[in-house]
Amino acid sequence: MISWPDFIYFALPALGLWISGAVMAVRGRYRAAIVLTVSGIAVYSAFIILFWAGLHRPPMRTIGETRLWYSFFMTLSGAAVYARWRYRWILPFSALLAAVFIMINLLKPEIHDRTLMPALQSGWFVPHVTVYMFSYSVIGCAAIMGLASLVRGTDRYLDSADSLMYVGTAFLTFGMLSGALWAKSAWGLYWSWDPKETWAAVTWLLCLMYVHLRLVRQSGWKLSCILLILAFIGLQMCWYGVNWLPSAQESMHVY
Repeated sequence: MISWPDFIYFALPALGLWISGAVMAVRGRYRAAIVLTVSGIAVYSAFIILFWAGLHRPPMRTIGETRLWYSFFMTLSGAAVYARWRYRWILPFSALLAAVFIMINLLKPEIHDRTLMPALQSGWFVPHVTVYMFSYSVIGCAAIMGLASLVRGTDRYLDSADSLMYVGTAFLTFGMLSGALWAKSAWGLYWSWDPKETWAAVTWLLCLMYVHLRLVRQSGWKLSCILLILAFIGLQMCWYGVNWLPSAQESMHVY
């Protein structure tokens, strides 16, 4: 039965394949880059599936478990962007972000028991967390586009970022709505301005501001890039940064 100590035997091979795919992308070898990256995703997926079976519950309870999903979706999003737009540098960036979260999980392992507190025993649990992790990864890729635009002094990457942000914002919106419905069934309130909920609202508003400015095209492209980066920072605060805030110690979102 697969358990958390087995993570290293899947994570390192997957990371090796992702890095190899990134190298192939930089060298312009498209087919090899796709095959290696997808192979790494398959290896990583195998651990998530087997770990899920071993826990007898979705591995989405702890911050460490959500890092599993972020690494997975980050590389998946990076592969999709590379396949669509052929940006050679996107796979190195997505592999780097995935590597950061994998190394955190390896260096700071957590205890993963099988139990779920009553509030998490809901039909909204899996779709809510999955949708949020997917939206975070897509917005992360969009933020990389914004950063690349600022560094290179061009707006050529923003059209790609637009497509990503439309998808990311849509999934982020569904994540917030599903969370509100889940909160109503679990605690009797749709919204309580909990620290995590507040940062979720801030991130969502930043995403909407970006979408609005890009649709009306009445502002400079550099402001749009800054909004992308701020949205990425906001979602990091929403995801795990709030756990370090004193006001979050009594939060219903800290498990």
